[in-house]
Amino acid sequence: QVQLVESGGGLVQAGDSLRLSCAASGRTFSSYAMGWFRQAPGKERDFVAAISWSGRSTYYAGSVKGRFTISRDNAKNTVYLQMNSLKSEDTAVYYCAVRGGTSANPTAGEYDYWGQGTQVTVSS
Repeated sequence: QVQLVESGGGLVQAGDSLRLSCAASGRTFSSYAMGWFRQAPGKERDFVAAISWSGRSTYYAGSVKGRFTISRDNAKNTVYLQMNSLKSEDTAVYYCAVRGGTSANPTAGEYDYWGQGTQVTVSS
């Protein structure tokens, strides 16, 4: 069992930055790949970014590539999502997730545990 707790969301203006954090507990964090997904009102949950267990491999959705950076600190059991140049279309609830494999993966169905989510609202 893995517990995930996201933090760092909030209300910002277009062009601003935010850093989301996801603290994990319960199992050996460093052995698992992690991902960030988001869900806007009335829409499906979409992939944002993923990172391999080692942190050496990352994968981004085209809509955030070049603006968002995923990273992890295995010593702190935490994965981060640095979001720069935020746009109104980035408004959503952001979820972190962990999967039983070691490679970064963009498919939500590949993830086994999910956090409760943190709201990010970008005003234009």
